[in-house]
Amino acid sequence: MIVLALDTAGIDCSVALYDATADKILSVQTEMIGKGHAEKLMAQIEAALAQAGITLKDVGRIAVTIGPGSFTGIRVGVAAARGFALSLGIEAVGITTLETMATHQLESAAGHPVIAAMDAKRGEIYAQPFGADGSPLEEAQALPPEAVTALATHYSATIFGTGAVAIAAAEAGEISEPGIKTVPDRFDIATVAKLGAAKPFGSAKPKPLYLRGPDAKPQTGFALARS
Repeated sequence: MIVLALDTAGIDCSVALYDATADKILSVQTEMIGKGHAEKLMAQIEAALAQAGITLKDVGRIAVTIGPGSFTGIRVGVAAARGFALSLGIEAVGITTLETMATHQLESAAGHPVIAAMDAKRGEIYAQPFGADGSPLEEAQALPPEAVTALATHYSATIFGTGAVAIAAAEAGEISEPGIKTVPDRFDIATVAKLGAAKPFGSAKPKPLYLRGPDAKPQTGFALARS
């Protein structure tokens, strides 16, 4: 099965093609753009297909990051994934950015639980604990820094991601300072593809994972059908 993976949930516009049968990444196209995913995504898909030497008709499943992350970017990716799935008559599955982060982290630092943590601004952290095997221990939540620290203590877990930086700043009393900034989290598109291939058949259609309301109006260019 060939999986087409899409990520527009953060600052990247990323596409990958993965041959699950051969366990081989066929192509990757990633560009850090910040905004404007709706204008860039189709070109990225075309480039990834050309690099892999296949067409959309060869794709058997779509995987897409569903958040948490950029409200507008998530809508672009999810709408595109569901549109492709409908037109091709195949399945689309959603992959959270936090599970992507945790899986990628555990590949190089396995052995104990981790907490994938993203700086959500406004004094909050998007966080979710995962076991050493990558299984989620709780649902993803938007939490104050002290609650994430308590979660780490409870599970004896290591906190990583921009949320860890934000927590350190909060503990130092600097969370409200304008000079405290974090480099945005990035979501490994190859990991998204592999997680998408591993999802069971018959999974629910992907839909945005919003842990709080939007900070900005959505981009035009893609319409997301109500589920």
